[in-house]
Amino acid sequence: MCGIAGYYGFGQDRALLETMNSCIQHRGPDGEGYYLSESTSADSNSVGSVGLAHRRLAIVDRAHGQEPMVSADGQTILIYNGEVYNYRELRAELEGLGRAFTTVSDTEVVLQAYEEWGTDAFDRFNGMFGLAILDRAKGRLVLARDHFGIKPLYWANAGSEHEPQLLFASEIKPILATGKIEAKPNERILYRYLRYRIHDDTAETFFEGVNKLLPGEMMTVDLGTGRFRISSFTRLREELEELSKVGTPYTPDVVDEYRRRFTEAIRLRLNSEVPVGSALSGGLDSSAVVVTINRLMQEKAEGLEAVGAKQNTFSAVFPNAINDEEAYADAAIAVCEDIEAHKIKPTPESFDADLEDFVRTMEEPIISSGPYAQYCVMREAAKHVTVLLDGQGADEMMAGYIPYYFAYLRQLKDDGDVATLARESSSSLDIFYRLGRFRLKGMASGKKAVSMATLLKRDWAQKFSGESFGNIPANLKLRLIDDLFAKSLPSLLRYEDKNTMRFSLEGRVPFLDKEVVKYLFSLSDEAIIKEGWNKRVLRDATRGLLPEMISNRRNKIGFTTPEAEWFKLMKERIYKIFMSNSFYSRPYWDREQVLTAFEEYLNGKNDADTMIFWRLLNVELWFREFIDKNEAPADVKAGKSDYEANPGKELDIVSGGVRFRRYPLQTDVFARSTELAPAVSAYVERFFSGLPEAPEEARKAVEGHPWYLLVSEKIVAITQGRSFPVWEIEVSPAARVLSKFVTRTPAGIGLGSPWSMQIAINEVGLPLIVKAAAASVVGKFQGKSGVFYDVVGHNINAIDGATPYSLGAASNSVKLAPKDPDVVARSLSAAVRALLPADVTATFGGTAIMDANDLGVVVMGHDTALPKETIAGMFKDNPQGQGSQATPMSLVFAQDAPAE
Repeated sequence: MCGIAGYYGFGQDRALLETMNSCIQHRGPDGEGYYLSESTSADSNSVGSVGLAHRRLAIVDRAHGQEPMVSADGQTILIYNGEVYNYRELRAELEGLGRAFTTVSDTEVVLQAYEEWGTDAFDRFNGMFGLAILDRAKGRLVLARDHFGIKPLYWANAGSEHEPQLLFASEIKPILATGKIEAKPNERILYRYLRYRIHDDTAETFFEGVNKLLPGEMMTVDLGTGRFRISSFTRLREELEELSKVGTPYTPDVVDEYRRRFTEAIRLRLNSEVPVGSALSGGLDSSAVVVTINRLMQEKAEGLEAVGAKQNTFSAVFPNAINDEEAYADAAIAVCEDIEAHKIKPTPESFDADLEDFVRTMEEPIISSGPYAQYCVMREAAKHVTVLLDGQGADEMMAGYIPYYFAYLRQLKDDGDVATLARESSSSLDIFYRLGRFRLKGMASGKKAVSMATLLKRDWAQKFSGESFGNIPANLKLRLIDDLFAKSLPSLLRYEDKNTMRFSLEGRVPFLDKEVVKYLFSLSDEAIIKEGWNKRVLRDATRGLLPEMISNRRNKIGFTTPEAEWFKLMKERIYKIFMSNSFYSRPYWDREQVLTAFEEYLNGKNDADTMIFWRLLNVELWFREFIDKNEAPADVKAGKSDYEANPGKELDIVSGGVRFRRYPLQTDVFARSTELAPAVSAYVERFFSGLPEAPEEARKAVEGHPWYLLVSEKIVAITQGRSFPVWEIEVSPAARVLSKFVTRTPAGIGLGSPWSMQIAINEVGLPLIVKAAAASVVGKFQGKSGVFYDVVGHNINAIDGATPYSLGAASNSVKLAPKDPDVVARSLSAAVRALLPADVTATFGGTAIMDANDLGVVVMGHDTALPKETIAGMFKDNPQGQGSQATPMSLVFAQDAPAE
């Protein structure tokens, strides 16, 4: 198992290859290799130039098999990621044709098989692979991906249709790292994911211009012209559709043959020179793999050296959670001998800590947080083994999910098979009963219905009104085949590959043995569903090996997390993401609708599915990781000098006939735990201490001039504990209704959100709020403004909602007006006078607590001798700003003698 990367059309660029290869070191920590071809054109920087890079995870023939591997005549060069499990048979066939081998690796078999049979060799391989072959003799570069797409292969054209420049790799990150392709979202794929919860069903990725080869596809590049063609090297899908019509009757002999083939598939995948273990969820599929390995060990079968004296199993468990499968995993472990069971306990705390790396690992959004359980299992497994078998793929070929039952029943109805329809319907009543009871319970709850369609911005969604998604409704096997190659399995295989390779593990999936799958689809439908039991042939083939509680399981859980429980525990983190400036600024969703839906979900007032919120979270985090440039907004200047204005603002202003110079001070983020007076006075001291090195103009504006300290009421309220995170505010129906009648501002100021309205109700009571609202309506008819606040009190006017562009608590909290602002002003003045030298404080005129924003300025409290009108006037253009400038305080110097 390895990682590959390469290019066509960029000359001999070793540095480019090294950049790409450095991104996939985790896929192959055991070595690296490079190959640069000579151009076949006079222009050595474009046509004909090929570069190949490889990272090796040594599994078979560790002493040899290094890549890129070059043929004996130097004409064929291979880089290869994967394992071909029938390589011994192919080697023997090739030797019979007169070929000689210098290694015992499957890599050399792949190379020589191509030399012998060309691209027809790919269809002979039974295994998993993503490969690139430079064929100098035929003047072509060939890329190929295995029959089921177990191993990935991404590509992009950084050139044009007529002058292609191709990049390819096992992951997307190497392609983006070249800088040749801009990281931009593919909005069509994004919409389909958000709206229909699907992905990986087409060749397109979430990145515009980055594609992938689909299962069983190859790309052939003409080295002379750069023109490339994508085609299928196999008819496997068509073969399965043809075999599905054979319908071999389901008999005990069929069960025996399936057991033999399935066991052999597992045995082949135990071939390794490094330790091999198994992932065990507790479900039927992974348990079948574990008990089959156990039987092979007891029979002392050949080729099990890598398993060791004990089989290592790895399970994710969630004690006391509704979807915990530990009891089933324990049952499988109990029937095995010589087993070393490892249990991993993912938690919401660990998920929170790993979230960014998990998103980075997946590279593209996924439909739920479920694969995080697999991520945790792989991280632990890597400490003990290098190869891991699991049960991936069984659900998609043997009807592991409830919707398959309905497809089968509709098929029987359409075929007119009344007897089988009646039998299967009655045998499946318990499944339908549980499903129906769950749905009826949801309908009877009276909860508000929520769907992703209600959360997306209408104008954006309208662009994709032609998009749709559907499944094959009434043919069981065709539905399964469609899910194997497009609708379901590709995404699961992506998770598997990303999670295993993140921790330098090779994942092997015995259910996706090509010959086993072909045999299964040649059987009658009864091998898949019979008498209400799905996976019937697997259940029958493992009876006597598996405990009955697993063989007779009806409930499907899967390798997942208790997402509903976790999201409630992680609500603070989720709120912060939903209330961030970046989330607010995306053109895809309505943030207010999302916040309302999430709050209602937490309070049990709607029927929202956590996967709706996960998709929104995942897209936001994906944007931050891969798309956003990590550039500060235009109104932010990191490390701003104390002696310059905020961007877009002026230093000087005239108020009350006096010219004032304002210096906004950039600070750390204030929190509830910040001691206000010491912190503020320390920033003032910093300003004066730095004056000797300040520009001459600043020194002249400061020296000998009366000065004042103006402080944002926001940081005062925060440090007084009068700022409340939205997740701590229990919103009443009255607050929700009343807030809808208030004009909402982009700045989040006022009572236009349920949280800020609720805080106002808590502060003065609902009757006064209602009275003020009624008076306001009357006042509007009379042409009066401000009536609401005249009735309710101007302290309510100072309530700020959560402002998405702010830093710290202000971005996700509702803030009351500060308490006793005059007292606060005096305490801050006293702290400044105590800290600064007497010659500096001699001209200090005091402190003002300001509520300054783009809608107006209010002097909430002060201890200066200036008229409030003058103080307000010096701040009428809001020099501190309300964004992420982190300038919540200013020093203001009167350049003329102030009127006191």
